[in-house]
Amino acid sequence: MLRKTLLASSVLAAAVAIGACAATASPFTAQDHGDRAAARELQTATPIKHVVVLFDENVSFDHYFATYPHAANPQGEPAFHAAPGTPRVNGLSGELLTDNPNWTNPVNGNGRANPFRLDRSQAATADQNHAYTPEQQAYDGGKADAFPAFTGHGTSGAVGAFGTTGQVMGYYDGNTVTAMWNYAQHFAMSDAAYTDTYGPSTPGALEVVSGQTDGVQLVHTTKQPFTMSAGSYYIRDGAGGYALISDVDPAYDVCSNPNDQIMMLGRNIGDLLDAHHVSWGGFMGGFNLLTTNANGTTGCKRSTVSSVTGNMVDYIPHHNWFQYYASTANPTHARPSSVQAIGHSFEPGTDQRDPANHEYGLNDFFAAVKAGNFPAVSFLKAPAYQDGHAGYSDPLDEQAFITKVVNFLEQQPQWKDTAVIVTFDDSDGWYDHAFATPTNPSFDAQADQLDGHGVCGSGTPMPGLNGQPVNGRCGPGTRIPFMVISPWAKADYVSHQRISLASVARFIEDNWLHGERLGGGSFDATTGSIMDMFRFGGHERGDDGRDSARRARLNPRLFLDPSTGTVLRHAPAGSASPMSS
Repeated sequence: MLRKTLLASSVLAAAVAIGACAATASPFTAQDHGDRAAARELQTATPIKHVVVLFDENVSFDHYFATYPHAANPQGEPAFHAAPGTPRVNGLSGELLTDNPNWTNPVNGNGRANPFRLDRSQAATADQNHAYTPEQQAYDGGKADAFPAFTGHGTSGAVGAFGTTGQVMGYYDGNTVTAMWNYAQHFAMSDAAYTDTYGPSTPGALEVVSGQTDGVQLVHTTKQPFTMSAGSYYIRDGAGGYALISDVDPAYDVCSNPNDQIMMLGRNIGDLLDAHHVSWGGFMGGFNLLTTNANGTTGCKRSTVSSVTGNMVDYIPHHNWFQYYASTANPTHARPSSVQAIGHSFEPGTDQRDPANHEYGLNDFFAAVKAGNFPAVSFLKAPAYQDGHAGYSDPLDEQAFITKVVNFLEQQPQWKDTAVIVTFDDSDGWYDHAFATPTNPSFDAQADQLDGHGVCGSGTPMPGLNGQPVNGRCGPGTRIPFMVISPWAKADYVSHQRISLASVARFIEDNWLHGERLGGGSFDATTGSIMDMFRFGGHERGDDGRDSARRARLNPRLFLDPSTGTVLRHAPAGSASPMSS
């Protein structure tokens, strides 16, 4: 295939400068630019002073919560028993379980199946097809009846639907995703959260930090724009640029595939936070290339062996949100100058840019928090074997990661003003019955297939980066889990208000940035708010933590067993150490 190399000198120069760890002079001194301000000292619109986004991989809402809050509870598995009055979700019941359109539609062939429960012993599954076009075809104009035909994959040698494309209809309950169900029981979740567009991981990673998949800058590519016969990761957006619809590595990252790399134009939430001197960071498993794992692996090939899914490299470049932007990239994986520099643009006490440029290894997050340097905004990605992505990860390893982070944060003095958001970059193509009629249509002749050839939705597409309507962003896409774990979250609550991945950026903007938006056609301007999942009462301007009446309303801390997901103990929100329940 023809190999094209397209270099944009401005992007290249910026990325090389960052990668060389150049000590770029600032027009401000450390005292002037306010970069060292503690997160707790920043003015916020709510009592939340720290938000931690646990950004996992490839799960549809029905895949984890289809029958919530009712679990099968077979003998020998961790049990889940819902509290009286636990709200139901928009899940699966009645004919959706027993006479599903994916069972009756002949297009699904031998893979036609009703939804079925996946047991804990089936934690390792096949990776389903979660590309932009097949997901549209699976929803089949809103009938949601062609998942086995277009997104389903089976596990070779398995019995029943698990061994066919019908595996895509499988779902877990509270005996496998036990931690997720317990967090939902005690805090807040949404059953109306969607990806902003159809498609896989990289579009989702960009949406959560920028609300934007238009503005692709091709740096190295072996691909032409998408066709049904050849596929690709980008299309012509119809306004003179390119839109991203699939996975591709960020340019200049030393771990990226050298043959296909892109950068993104436009801004991300990190740019806005920098402009307002708000501390933030992206923390990824495997990003620190100097670490050596117990199995002897290091560098870009550092890997971990899971007892469930086997060996997997820790760092996946096309999952790294901020590496796609010259302003927030750290292509060489340069280390921060100190623990106290983590989250900040400048080295402590100097006017020199910190080499890490807000991009860190996962362990840097724990080190910074322990040192009293808890960033205001943190995006966390597990090492790949724990990120939940079918095919190389699983819900059991994933729950070990989530509970590790939440248990750790609940032991910190800052917990009383912290919110943890748990959500996912895409659905992996797993069946979910809750189709969302597109509010942003797209009409690419090859890639868009929801409502026929070249059609996804109706009306006029939203403007893209340059203010003109663009194709390649048909959405909302697929429904995903979305949870808020916080002393300030509504307890045992299910929100039905429509939100999307871009709602994360919107919350950050509303809480720290006075509602400033990214512009350039970002979905942050049109997406829903997650505020329905909080209970701030009359104290939206902040909380000093000393008012006993306010503290009495805070959710108790919930400590879960990393292996089983079951409850270990509760403790008051502001106590110094865990207490037995």
